[in-house]
Amino acid sequence: MSDLVFIHADESCLGNRRDRASPGGAAGLIEVWKDPGWVRRDYWISEPATTNNRMALRSAIEPLNALKRRCRIRFTSDSQYLVLGMSEWVPGWIERGWKRKTGPIENLELWRGLVEAASRHEVAWHWIRGHAGHPRNEYANHLATEAAKDLGESGGLVPSAIEEWLVAERDAGRYLDFDDFAGPRGEWPEVTLAGDGDGS
Repeated sequence: MSDLVFIHADESCLGNRRDRASPGGAAGLIEVWKDPGWVRRDYWISEPATTNNRMALRSAIEPLNALKRRCRIRFTSDSQYLVLGMSEWVPGWIERGWKRKTGPIENLELWRGLVEAASRHEVAWHWIRGHAGHPRNEYANHLATEAAKDLGESGGLVPSAIEEWLVAERDAGRYLDFDDFAGPRGEWPEVTLAGDGDGS
């Protein structure tokens, strides 16, 4: 049976200013349960001039391409653009020859790249509300924001620093009841998204 992989991803774009470039980052935490504990890896990338939507797509492309064998993946993001796109919009776009009913698809090459990367795995796409106290989402946001600030890249999957990050967060009084060493877990409560057409 293929591994069950949990990916928590986020993106950051600093400014979104029209008068100058907006640096952005995309990052995430990858977890696989190997009894008696989690095997965790981080990743992050950046672009000097980008958008939140571009970075949301890249936050998924990077880990799906990095996983070299077929996996069952639970992919969690706070980007409705990404989750609705992969869950609802993309099938219609493909049926219409990669076209929307109302015009061209923004970030088309990234969408195509994501569909290709996802086709090598069995992916379940899940959305959570951002900045709502979910430690794994907050950690991914931390990585993405730092990548945007530093314009840095991890160069692939690297050993995770979430445990050190959690120590600092707990010292500040946050996530005191979060058991990061627990086995495969129930996920955070999810919000069901209402479809928004075909991405118009």
